[in-house]
Amino acid sequence: MNRNRMLAVFLATGVALALFLGSFPAGPTLVAAGASYLMFRMGFAMIGTFARPVPGPPPPGELRKVKIQYRCVRCGTEVRMTIANDEMPDPPRHCMEDMDYVAPAME
Repeated sequence: MNRNRMLAVFLATGVALALFLGSFPAGPTLVAAGASYLMFRMGFAMIGTFARPVPGPPPPGELRKVKIQYRCVRCGTEVRMTIANDEMPDPPRHCMEDMDYVAPAME
């Protein structure tokens, strides 16, 4: 039995016990059971994202999306690199010197 079906059976059993043994009103009990089911589903989905492995790097020569900003020390020209063949490519040259990496601003 998969995890979703087990969770649904568990909640249905709990609702049935609450309705018959505890003499609780049906409306609020069903709403609470539905909210519990949604919270469990969201929790399992969030925990499941941690269990998935990180995808491997693309093959060499394939372009990757990056967001790197460089600044020229001499004239102040700024360049934003959006696609590169490496995760951290060599800095571009401007005014006959390598440009400096600019750390991203904290938001």
